[in-house]
Amino acid sequence: MLDMTIGGEATGTSDRFEVRNPSTGEVVDTAPNATAADLDRAVAAARAAQAPWAALADEERAAACRAVTEVLTANAEELARLLTLEQGKPLNGLGSRWEMGGAAAWAGYTSGLSLPPQVLQDTNEGKVEVHRKPIGVVGSITPWNFPVMIAVWHYLPAIRAGNTVVLKPSPLTPLATLRMIELASAVLPAGVLNVVSGDDKGFNVGAAMSAHPGIDKIVFTGSTATGRHVMRSAAENLKRLTLELGGNDAGIVLPDADPAKIAEGLFWGAFINNGQTCAAMKRLYVHDSIHDAVCDALVAYAEKIPVGDGMDENSVLGPVQNAMQYGKVSKLVADAVTRGKVLLGGKPGEGLFFPPTIISGLSNGDALVDEEQFGPALPVIRYTDVDEAVMAANDSPNGLGGSVWSADIDAAKGVGRRMECGSVWINKHGAIQPNAPFGGVKQSGFGVQFAEEGLKENTTAQVVFS
Repeated sequence: MLDMTIGGEATGTSDRFEVRNPSTGEVVDTAPNATAADLDRAVAAARAAQAPWAALADEERAAACRAVTEVLTANAEELARLLTLEQGKPLNGLGSRWEMGGAAAWAGYTSGLSLPPQVLQDTNEGKVEVHRKPIGVVGSITPWNFPVMIAVWHYLPAIRAGNTVVLKPSPLTPLATLRMIELASAVLPAGVLNVVSGDDKGFNVGAAMSAHPGIDKIVFTGSTATGRHVMRSAAENLKRLTLELGGNDAGIVLPDADPAKIAEGLFWGAFINNGQTCAAMKRLYVHDSIHDAVCDALVAYAEKIPVGDGMDENSVLGPVQNAMQYGKVSKLVADAVTRGKVLLGGKPGEGLFFPPTIISGLSNGDALVDEEQFGPALPVIRYTDVDEAVMAANDSPNGLGGSVWSADIDAAKGVGRRMECGSVWINKHGAIQPNAPFGGVKQSGFGVQFAEEGLKENTTAQVVFS
């Protein structure tokens, strides 16, 4: 039975909630249901630890972050299995073990980053420097799709910059996060890293964190609708925010692309983590001249992908994580079936399993194209003019990522630069990495994560004139 970690100590609660395995429906374990008093204690512990933590030499904090990286690596298999049980993603392929590898890679890279003073001027008239200072206490609210890796994206740069953290995992996937923070906290000073969990049915921990006067910044990954609530709650005391919100990423296949060569990349661009990825490809625009060939190659690849219980070493895709998301995917696909041509899947499976689904003959204005499905269903839209395809791709309130597929890299880059999104990939989709900043435009959020730019988001700038 896992507890919260507050001020370096295991903290249980009398009220606990069930966490179920989406593959089987069985209860995996229970998690603590935090109270307002628990949150206050966590914030107080973080505030008490922040000044001493920030006062450490930069290399001491870097060494502590490297120790966290080592903890993630040493306990990767335990955390991966716990993650699969609660999230549903398979152990293998681009599943839980892959997520743990990514978490350790991001932690290791971020541990090596630093923000030394920047000298703007050093002349007879004087010296001007920019110093980066920690913000204070950072509140982290994480989603259920990549609960471990996204938590690392939030808390590691925050503590590396000298902040302390109070983290709140999704009520659907709290277990691996609770265990990870327990392990990581053991190699950090007490109070630097704290975690509180809750089912959000009574006391809503996330909403309380957004409004809490003792928290100086919120970093949130999740839906655009929830991001708006976070902004409203944070406005009262002008918290700093980093918001990575929904995406409805478009891919554009140019007429010179080779359908056979791009089929695998298209599939994983759309169906990584069963499509439950903010920066997955949610819409695919294919030129009329190769539309059918691309569809055929994509379906042929998708048909070979085994779907099953995540604990089965042979599974490559698992179930949809929760009933609410399953219902949304089912509704969007049911509508699309009446408007387009089902090339693969199209019918709900048993339990929370939904087969990979590909539907052609749709266009902007159809719900599966306009709305973020966040599941294993891909609409394929035929186009004849590249300018029209770019306009259709940009016809969305979201702007997280996009991709262009072509044999001509320069031509693809030219098209990509016209797309309204924070990241553009050429002949791949969603390939984020720790040394490149990542964030959205429009209603996909603001601020960036990763690399030096992401580290700066956890600081304030102080200009020193001497």
